[in-house]
Amino acid sequence: MKTKLSIYSLGLTLTVINTVYAQSHLAAASSEAAKFSAEELNRRTIERRAVEAVIWGMPAVNYDIMYQAMVRDAKGAQNQIVYWSRLFDWKNQTLTPNPDAIYFMPFFDTKNGPMVLEVPPSGDEGVIVGSIMDCWQSALEDVGPAGVDKGKGGKCLILPPDYKGPVPEGYFVMPSDTIAGYALVRSNPKSGAEADVARAVAYGKRMKLYPLLQAASPPPTTYVNAIDVVFEANIPYDLRYFESLDRIVQSQPWLTRDKAMIDQLKSIGIEKGKPFHPDSRTKEILQQAIKEAHAWLVDKYEHNYFPPPFYEGEQWHAPFSPEVAKGMPTFFSEPNAYPIDSRGTAYTLGFFSSKRLGAGQFYLMTFQDKAGQGLTGDKTYRLNVPANAPVDQYWSATAYDRATHGLIRNQNWSSRSSNTPNIQKNSDGSVDIYFGPKAPVGKESNWVPTSVEGQFEVLFRFYGPEKALFEKTWKLPDIEAMHE
Repeated sequence: MKTKLSIYSLGLTLTVINTVYAQSHLAAASSEAAKFSAEELNRRTIERRAVEAVIWGMPAVNYDIMYQAMVRDAKGAQNQIVYWSRLFDWKNQTLTPNPDAIYFMPFFDTKNGPMVLEVPPSGDEGVIVGSIMDCWQSALEDVGPAGVDKGKGGKCLILPPDYKGPVPEGYFVMPSDTIAGYALVRSNPKSGAEADVARAVAYGKRMKLYPLLQAASPPPTTYVNAIDVVFEANIPYDLRYFESLDRIVQSQPWLTRDKAMIDQLKSIGIEKGKPFHPDSRTKEILQQAIKEAHAWLVDKYEHNYFPPPFYEGEQWHAPFSPEVAKGMPTFFSEPNAYPIDSRGTAYTLGFFSSKRLGAGQFYLMTFQDKAGQGLTGDKTYRLNVPANAPVDQYWSATAYDRATHGLIRNQNWSSRSSNTPNIQKNSDGSVDIYFGPKAPVGKESNWVPTSVEGQFEVLFRFYGPEKALFEKTWKLPDIEAMHE
């Protein structure tokens, strides 16, 4: 009896101790929480959730900024095709665009019903490479030789969300979870000569965009020429970012995968069906938040975004994370993965996604030289491209402003490629490309100009990549600093 009483007493004592311990910690926690006023807690919530909103919303904002540039700068509209009527220069301020191809960008809106995008067959007259995407830039399908049409061309039918109407035969059917979207289609010239460029433009303009309701007698497609227009589509790291995000929320349906963001955005003033009019205090918080988000994204880009080097021990990386490359083509259907952080980083430096990455094109990127130092615009560098590059179309090397990921402003050209007229080859068939503020003597045809005021990065493109690239039996060397 005495033993049982002792055990009972011990248990009672422990209960009292635990109660006192819990109460003391609760009191300490309450005291700690009391240090934050309601106003301070609200400010912290807005800032914290705004940072996450920036990272999460990047691909859709990226899309919206391009669409706004089409409307504002090129004077276009939805269900029209913006294009560049010759090889463009720095005025195309989209993110890491390819200045060695003719760009066609159909912007579509299915709120009034399905849209049809007709693509021409590939052949002697021309070749296209491209993808059709929703406004989150997940590819609905690819077009061209590596696409759903296998280069034979055809009619792509883009369906609005939850479409229940009839679907006629003879179309490549592409259901979309968003009302709006766009396609990036490149018409690749056989060379950089004016005649070949003109043929690539004419071939690309064989595309048609029209409503399914008018398929029996399609109206003429409106083409909007953006050449010589300063097409400002860089990501704005200020209040305009949230205004763009609000346009997406107001115009597009919520995707099931993203519904957790509804309250997150509501707390920063973005709510479907309501105007986005932050007061001066909230604007100040949002401005601070996007600066923090931008800094975080830059840090991720520089330190832990890229996969391991494509060639062991070198500086070239495929410019996408494996989880994003896997998730985008499937609309992130993997139940245990949603790489928002890496996706956000990806769409700070480029646009477009492919259903079949590496089939029609492949990219390597670097912002460092062979010694691991950042590429600076006041120095001169050399890239030796070995002979017999593994492509059945062409290769190109383009310099971009590292701060914006757009083409370096106020330069006459931004790249050199295997299609560049008069490009000089070495005796072994290789080609030396030079990057710097001025051309080495006698090497202007092989020179890509840079700005002395900043850093830059280089994207190397393979169009029609061949197996030697992926088997790494052909190797692209690092960029090397030249010592004058």
